[in-house]
Amino acid sequence: MVFANSPLVELYLAIFTASPVRHGINDGLMAVFFLAVALEIKRELKGGELSSPAQALLPAVAALGGMVVPAALYLAVVGSDSEAARGWAIPAATDIAFALGVLALFGRAVPPGLRIFLAALAIIDDLGAVVIIALYYAGDLSLPHLGGVATALVMLLALNLGGVRRLWPYLVVGMGLWGVMLGSGIHATLAGVLTGLVIPAGQPLHRLEAALKPWVGFVIVPIFAFANAGLPLDGFAVSGDRVPIAVALALFLGKQAGVVSTSWLLIRFGPARLPEGCGWPMFYGACLLTGIGFTMSLFIAALAFAGGGEGPASARMGVLVGSLASAVAGSVVLAVAARRSRQAG
Repeated sequence: MVFANSPLVELYLAIFTASPVRHGINDGLMAVFFLAVALEIKRELKGGELSSPAQALLPAVAALGGMVVPAALYLAVVGSDSEAARGWAIPAATDIAFALGVLALFGRAVPPGLRIFLAALAIIDDLGAVVIIALYYAGDLSLPHLGGVATALVMLLALNLGGVRRLWPYLVVGMGLWGVMLGSGIHATLAGVLTGLVIPAGQPLHRLEAALKPWVGFVIVPIFAFANAGLPLDGFAVSGDRVPIAVALALFLGKQAGVVSTSWLLIRFGPARLPEGCGWPMFYGACLLTGIGFTMSLFIAALAFAGGGEGPASARMGVLVGSLASAVAGSVVLAVAARRSRQAG
């Protein structure tokens, strides 16, 4: 934001609106990001926070509410029959890194179970976002390229079922899968998801995940954020444009409403319960953090308004405002809840 509103704005726009650079970041680097997300999802399904129905029930239902309610609120603001309706999925996802980063600021004041809940919810959110991208934001499908996609998937499954434990064959075929997906009409980043899901569990998965983690956290996500969050404010106005208002409200109000309401219903009338050592005020603070959409929301916004116009800038403004409001409000509620917990103890 600072760079895009400095005297260097023309340089910023020249670099990051250039088609090869933007495609390299949004199609190439983000495929690696989604590979890391898929590895995390598989690890949690195999032996982590999502490995049993009892563990996954509360965050799964809360994640569903946290996708449906924001989407409905967004459409209620922009109108379901407008061009802006393409952005309905922008507030559906939670940025796991930023949400857990804010929660980590409170250290031991936060019960471990609450962190597990938030992490699991964000992981399920990411999985839901991947499905939405595959089903809703696909382009015109190319049958020859889809045949190549099917062939690459068969090869990946054959490697897995054949007991291949080395990583390089999966990565080579995965790169081929990414290449044919570029022309298939299915977004190329899904190649990272599919490749990650067939990587053998255990040592191969952990080894690749550990290798990717610093690159994703310190290179890919910052580059993506720098390229997509820069919004020149000179001459920017929201009068008559409902997209930024819809995105911000959906992230800040819709997310917390969806997550809290579904969680309360499941705890009140179902088998779920609050994380151990966590009261409703602190739980609500964590639910507020689910409105930090940032990385995934910016990515979906780029897909939703790929045609250009005012849509991309408006959506980015909404993502930044909604995410910031959620982070600040969640931090305040968590700080108050943690202080009361210390005083009660």
